Amino acid sequence: EAQLVESGGGSVQAGGSLRLSCTASGFTFHESVMGWYRQAPGKECEQVSTITGDGSTTYSDSVKGRFTISRDKGKNTVALQMDSLKPEDTAVYYCAHDGHFGEEACDVLKAWGQGTLVTVSS
Repeated sequence: EAQLVESGGGSVQAGGSLRLSCTASGFTFHESVMGWYRQAPGKECEQVSTITGDGSTTYSDSVKGRFTISRDKGKNTVALQMDSLKPEDTAVYYCAHDGHFGEEACDVLKAWGQGTLVTVSS
């Protein structure tokens, strides 16, 4: 059974940094595209970033240049380094594998009990 355990959320002032981490188990991590989603109150689920097994990355326009995704195949972890945080980055962040990708990713992952809250104050 696939498991994703997130850590690293918290509160920070605008301009600050946070690093989210996700430890994966129960599936073939090195073959999976991994990603981070987020959902702010009253807003739609947003795919923030993805990373393939060979390290190719994507970023949403809203975080490009500020966030960096990485993965460690030896440790089965994926991280999201978030710099220059803005109040609009406030959201629940979800770690996902490619089986979760899609418009309902946040609902699925929330039902799993996933998610870590990031709060950015101005």
